[in-house]
Amino acid sequence: MSRKSSRIPGFYRLGVDQRREQLAGRGGPTVDDMAALDDGGIDLEAADGMIENVIGTFALPMGVAPNFVINGVDYVVPMVIEEPSVVAAASYAARMVRDGGGFTAEVTRPVMIGQVQITGVADPDGAVRRITDPAAADQVLASARALSPRLCDRGGGPVGVRARVLSRPGDPDGGMVVAHVLVDCRDAMGANLVNSIAEGVADELAALAGGDVGLRILSNLSDERTVHITARVPDASLRGAGGGSGADVRAAIVAASRFAELDPYRAATHNKGIMNGIDAVLLATANDWRGVEAGAHAYAARSGSYRPLAVWRDDDGTLTGTLDIPMAVGTVGGALQAHAGAVLALALLAVRDARTLAAVAASAGLASNLAALRALATDGIQRGHMSLHARVVARAAGATGDLIDRVAAEIAAIGDVKPDRAREILARLRETELASSLTLKEIP
Repeated sequence: MSRKSSRIPGFYRLGVDQRREQLAGRGGPTVDDMAALDDGGIDLEAADGMIENVIGTFALPMGVAPNFVINGVDYVVPMVIEEPSVVAAASYAARMVRDGGGFTAEVTRPVMIGQVQITGVADPDGAVRRITDPAAADQVLASARALSPRLCDRGGGPVGVRARVLSRPGDPDGGMVVAHVLVDCRDAMGANLVNSIAEGVADELAALAGGDVGLRILSNLSDERTVHITARVPDASLRGAGGGSGADVRAAIVAASRFAELDPYRAATHNKGIMNGIDAVLLATANDWRGVEAGAHAYAARSGSYRPLAVWRDDDGTLTGTLDIPMAVGTVGGALQAHAGAVLALALLAVRDARTLAAVAASAGLASNLAALRALATDGIQRGHMSLHARVVARAAGATGDLIDRVAAEIAAIGDVKPDRAREILARLRETELASSLTLKEIP
């Protein structure tokens, strides 16, 4: 399909039906296609086939973040999340980055790691040499490829063998070696296939090592399958609502980034903001967000100290951010085909390959990080977040129609964004409306 601009001014002001019409007008899924989301994208029968002991389905809101440009291509990004402000913030940040030319993404080959633990090894160093000997490694790879012929036919499959010493004889754990089988999974996340390959070559690797087979399973620290994102934001796009200059906001964001680089307590929250965007895209596309989360946080600690996944710098007067993160995602297999909402999400993105999806998800993560840092550097994180959260509270209190905005505005203004206060204000507004209505009826 031909790409249209992801810049859709006033999109957030539209009703749900109008938003669907706008998206349908981009040449992707039709309005009828989007009706699949009315029941959460999955019916009870499909849910019962996906997991065990099903008793129902549990829906979360799906929104879209326009304004994204990644490697020169426009994307309207689907996001599934329960937290207010995340979608709006990602969209706003994407617009700022758009002014600087958009996100640039570099994605490595989609290689996953299958681990084979080998215990009781008398000579760990010799075991590593034997496993990684070119002739022996080629034989292990041949065995592994025989276990994955269809993947090999698609240009993927096992591509390498590595090994490391974990402990030595005399250590509490005895002599232990781990072998890594590297597998190019193409457009699949690859967990089941990698596990099968690890199990299939385990005995061969243990024989080379002179030990016993232990665990055989993939690693979620997929540091062979990473994404590097760069974003540049001009000062004109950074000006604070309170009148702060773009240069001032740029300096404040760089300082906030340095705080995360120096303090793991801040880095944890910094990275949580990144995962807000990434997880929302992965949920929308039925990907294993828990695996990506685990890999991301392990990657953040790879130096021995927990560090931020994204950093921001002043690059000759332009705010420049970079994000490096493992990203094991798929566009085939798993729950994708069983979930109509995930099928629709990929159709909205017009994405068919895993590497592009990885670039989109990571860009959403860097956008979410930028939005959070800008808010912290200017108005504070609570102002925008609480105004949107107030609408959720107003709805929960029973407000409908224009009363939602009126109740939300009052509780946000007084700083008491709680259900009890929302119900109190709602009752008062309804009484006022009723009294006004009765007065109008009495006028001859």
